[in-house]
Amino acid sequence: MIINTSRNQKLCWILFIIYLIGLTYFTFFAEALGRANVLEAGQAIKFNLVPFREIKRFWIYREQLGYGAFILNIFGNVLAFIPCGFLLSVISRRCRFFALNMVIGLFISFLIECTQLLFRVGSFDVDDMILNTLGVCLGYAAYVLVQHLRAARRKKKERRIVKIRQIDPDEYIDFDKSR
Repeated sequence: MIINTSRNQKLCWILFIIYLIGLTYFTFFAEALGRANVLEAGQAIKFNLVPFREIKRFWIYREQLGYGAFILNIFGNVLAFIPCGFLLSVISRRCRFFALNMVIGLFISFLIECTQLLFRVGSFDVDDMILNTLGVCLGYAAYVLVQHLRAARRKKKERRIVKIRQIDPDEYIDFDKSR
């Protein structure tokens, strides 16, 4: 079976793989994010299953926790998944449907949260899944916007081309009005 992929799709596959490697590194191994202590003896399992609990806590205590922690937790989780929503839409025609794109992004986020729970790196947090899925949705919206802009540019370019005269039945000369 030959898979018909465009140059952009191939490039986005490579970018998606690099993105997943980077996401894995920052989620599980980045010492700057406190990820160095994997499976410490006696370390309690941390999890949050109540939607919006941690988001609310970070909002209420943003001054005590520091604005850096607030921004990293809230906006970092959203921004980290924008590429996922965008790249999935480019590499797979099926992911150009909003619901499927969102479900795949949610599934990737769920796998990350379960892995964090299993290896006790960070914590399982339903709020992270909500924020990550929001990021996927924003990435999908960016894809739709880019496609809309590309189509508008293509239509504008087609309108500028004027067929002047016929030289040969199979050959036309096209002139650009902007000259």
